[in-house]
Amino acid sequence: MVVPQLKQIRRTYGFDEISIAPGELTVNPEMTNTDFSIDGISLSTPILAAAMDAVVSPKFAGHMSELGGMAVLNLEGIQARYENTEEILNEVVTSPQEEVTRLLQKLYTEPIKDHLIAARVEETKRNGAKCAVSVTPASTKRLAPVAAEAGADMIVVQSTVTTARHISTSQVGLRFPELLEMVNVPVLVGNCVGFDVALELMETGIHGLLVGVGPGAACTTREVTGVGVPQVTATMDCAAARDEYFKRSGRYVPVITDGGIRTGGDLCKSFACGADAVMLGTPLAQAKEAPGKGYNWGMANPHPALPRGTRVNVGVRGTLKEILFGPTSLTDGTQNLIGALRVCMGMVGAQTIKEMHNAEIIMAPSIKTEGKFYQLGFG
Repeated sequence: MVVPQLKQIRRTYGFDEISIAPGELTVNPEMTNTDFSIDGISLSTPILAAAMDAVVSPKFAGHMSELGGMAVLNLEGIQARYENTEEILNEVVTSPQEEVTRLLQKLYTEPIKDHLIAARVEETKRNGAKCAVSVTPASTKRLAPVAAEAGADMIVVQSTVTTARHISTSQVGLRFPELLEMVNVPVLVGNCVGFDVALELMETGIHGLLVGVGPGAACTTREVTGVGVPQVTATMDCAAARDEYFKRSGRYVPVITDGGIRTGGDLCKSFACGADAVMLGTPLAQAKEAPGKGYNWGMANPHPALPRGTRVNVGVRGTLKEILFGPTSLTDGTQNLIGALRVCMGMVGAQTIKEMHNAEIIMAPSIKTEGKFYQLGFG
């Protein structure tokens, strides 16, 4: 009998399947240091707000900066297409669910305007924030120089899946070494989920890497295309690439887990798996200061041919400060995220984010259900 050669299936892990083991040493939470830096830009809060129109506006970027983090503005979204963004946002959040995707597809056909890019960058800077902006690879060569000239402090090149090598019909595609010569600011690239691709991207000279394909609450990529890797495995693989690249070159390229993080526990697991920072969308869309008024929608939701996102009603649950730093009366881990990180760091004996990378990770499929009979509503 012929034995068939079967494709090997690799076991991967998401946040709900693992746990962080306590350390042999503990530290007072107030003695921990959560600082994060990327090519000279330093943040005391290792959180980036995702480049989603329902999350980031120039005003929101100012609030995020006041709390030690950084917001990323979408240069291919509403902010760069319309003068009166409030009117457009109101139209989106009041649209019936069954009609909202068609509406978004229509609204996002409005041309991107260079003068609005410059105006939003300048407004962000006037609000006291470092200005990070997001562009897709196809638009990077046109839009990134406009933003950099206006004073942007960081360029984020972001698509569902980004690789260093790409086959296309264009004569000259985007090459990251050329982009780095074109703009004299740090370049963050994503999204990526694998060791080899992460290593190749780092070798192009980029300054940081976003990790995650399809885990976001408003993203439907995994349902539409079937593509994605759970965030625990994705983060660990990309962190391993970072460490290998550092060993070879002496240059440290931060890894940022992007998407799938809902609670303080998820956030802490990201850092224990090797993340240097995290990018949050929906958790920050729940802030009173967010422009989406309790709604969020995926970045690929307006795609004209194959939408890969949906509008979700996330509600307004508190101020940005309460979500990041508390105090809170909620017990579900969705607020005081930095407080949760500091307490976790104390429990594993980590005084810095890099020391957090050494925390022991264990497979624990029952970690969220063991002993939780009454919390699960069975009592």
